[in-house]
Amino acid sequence: MSEPRVIVDAPAEGGGRRVRVDDEVLGVAYSLRDLSVFLQRAGAESLDEVDVADSPLIEWYGGGPEVWPRFR
Repeated sequence: MSEPRVIVDAPAEGGGRRVRVDDEVLGVAYSLRDLSVFLQRAGAESLDEVDVADSPLIEWYGGGPEVWPRFR
C-alpha cells in the first residue's frame, strides 16, 4: 500500500491554504499548527509542526512550509 499524498495548495486570497490527503479535503490551514492538527485528526497523531515542515510526504504549491500570508 502506498503512502497517502498530502497536498497543501497555494495561499488563497484570505491567506489560508487548502489541505488535501489524496482526494479528501481536510480543510483550510492558516499555519503549520493548523496543518499538523488536520493531519493528526486524519490519523498521523505523532506529527507536530516541525515534522510537518520537514516531511517529504507533503507536496507544497505556491510556497513551502514558511509561506502563510495574512491578507487584510
